[in-house]
Amino acid sequence: MHRLIQNLILLMIATLAINAEPTVELRYAENFEITELSTHRILTIRNAHTKADSKLQYALVPKSSKLPELPKGLTVIRTPVERVVVMETVYIGYLNALHAIDTIVGAGTVDFISNQQVQDHVANGAIQRVQIGQGLDIERMLLLQPDLILTSISGDPTFDVPAKLTRLGLPVVLTAGYMEAHPLARAEWIKFIAAFFDADEAAHAQFDQIADNYEALQARAANVDDPPSVFVGAPYSGTWHVAAGESYTAQAIRDAGANYLWSEIASQGAIPLDTERVFLKAANADYWLNPSFYRSHAELLKADNRFGKFKAARERTVFNNTKQTGSSGGNAIWEDGIVHPDKVLADLIAIFHPELLPDHEFVFYEQLK
Repeated sequence: MHRLIQNLILLMIATLAINAEPTVELRYAENFEITELSTHRILTIRNAHTKADSKLQYALVPKSSKLPELPKGLTVIRTPVERVVVMETVYIGYLNALHAIDTIVGAGTVDFISNQQVQDHVANGAIQRVQIGQGLDIERMLLLQPDLILTSISGDPTFDVPAKLTRLGLPVVLTAGYMEAHPLARAEWIKFIAAFFDADEAAHAQFDQIADNYEALQARAANVDDPPSVFVGAPYSGTWHVAAGESYTAQAIRDAGANYLWSEIASQGAIPLDTERVFLKAANADYWLNPSFYRSHAELLKADNRFGKFKAARERTVFNNTKQTGSSGGNAIWEDGIVHPDKVLADLIAIFHPELLPDHEFVFYEQLK
């Protein structure tokens, strides 16, 4: 009886700890929290996907410590992690910033990885391919014995892999950085990733510098006269998915001192439209950004000769974030650009207001020639 009471008390303490207030300060991110406890940390993730109605929690316990009493069902990750599998390329940007590329032992979507060091490790076998198309190499995943598998979830079982992995007891952690509405909020997920490596100090210092740079650039573009009008994207399979007004894309455009034409749409997602409807609103827009994978004016017009009727196409003010696109399709903007939105913002300001950054050299963007 005494033992039972003791266990109940320990479980109550653990449960209270799960609901403790977060202790790590965040400046922009809204979809995760970090709570420091005496024996471990609790990471809480909200909005893991668009259909999520609950939060996810993970216990980070030092490898050097005894496992504390924890509520059942809580995923435990022993830290610092040394063997990591990344299922999407976005994590490579964070790991690169934390000087933790060498911890990657497996990767999905390898052909879309931009980082040359990671590609070299794939070529020499130091990083194993764990996914081909939507198929997982479960046996290889198990043989790799990862300390951490980083992935996200869309809510579509056709594309999502976590359930298959968690059933095998693999250390899967879902993230929700892509659900953040502000570019700096996505960048602040470096603090989340750093928690697995005990690299908090480095992550906080880096993010503070990135945020300060971003905010200074934003202030420089805040009071421009006559902000230009902007639209984004290009149709795919007949549908033009336009970024909504509360998306990080719209936020970045506004922060760069421009008028995003769909800013009034109160959503973070994409709006499916046909080309005719986009033309009605954007025919006379000053700038066209991110027109799919097109990198030249000729390619753009060959895809659809109606594109030539847009003012931005006629005046050659079309820019794409493809400057660092590799031969296999990997693009650094989805790795380093997520961690460094200040560099993306500088590119955008240089596009819309070149007089504000006269010596700027483009990092991610290029003008279609």
